[in-house]
Amino acid sequence: MLSCSYLLSRLHGDLCDMFTLRITLLITVLVPLNYDLCFCRCAHAEYEIDGQCCPMCAPGNRVVWHCTDDTSTTCVPCLELTYIDEPSGFTKCFTCTVCDANRGIRVIKACTRSSDTVCGPLERFYCIKKKKISCIFAVQHSECRPGQYIKQAGTGSTDTVCADCTAETYSNGSFSSCLPHTKCDAMGLTETNPGTQSSDSECGNPPTASTAIAISVIVPLLIIILISVFTIVHIRKKKHSKHSGKLYSNFF
Repeated sequence: MLSCSYLLSRLHGDLCDMFTLRITLLITVLVPLNYDLCFCRCAHAEYEIDGQCCPMCAPGNRVVWHCTDDTSTTCVPCLELTYIDEPSGFTKCFTCTVCDANRGIRVIKACTRSSDTVCGPLERFYCIKKKKISCIFAVQHSECRPGQYIKQAGTGSTDTVCADCTAETYSNGSFSSCLPHTKCDAMGLTETNPGTQSSDSECGNPPTASTAIAISVIVPLLIIILISVFTIVHIRKKKHSKHSGKLYSNFF
């Protein structure tokens, strides 16, 4: 029978062989890869074309001829309404972005040969979709309802925040804070219409002494006239009824 020490030594030897094999495989794979990365990649300000590293064109310019063994890259400026915003080996410039009012945006900074148009939201709009520093879609600020006030005004990046008025105050929806209802009695006036959360109290002048006298005279006079009219009509109806009864008895 095999001794325990022999088995352990064999197991240790197999593990060592497997570890050595893995190290060898890693070295075999990584060394050539590292060699390629170190010696075949172009410099930071260069681009690769057909296995050759060419100098990039500066922002605002495009490549018209790639470099050769004897010549450097030939660059020309981008045409109007086109741009390239970083060093590159591009042969075509990009078309400048158009700030479309139908998307709620306007021009903040015009396009140049080396930078794209910067768009921002229209007045009373806020941006909900951006690309880098430019807004590409904006929507209109929310409007507060009557009975609410503007707790936080909308900005180019945030919507309006509304809040409800509390009791004894009001707002038509455009106020930055709710206003207290007018106290008519404090001004010596009569409240003709109580205030709500969306409207103020309405006040009227109190009745004067002459108005009170006129009312005290006119009201009883109207009552007397109405009673008189009612009495006259009642008497006429009664007389008409008696006259109709006599004609009926004479007829028979």
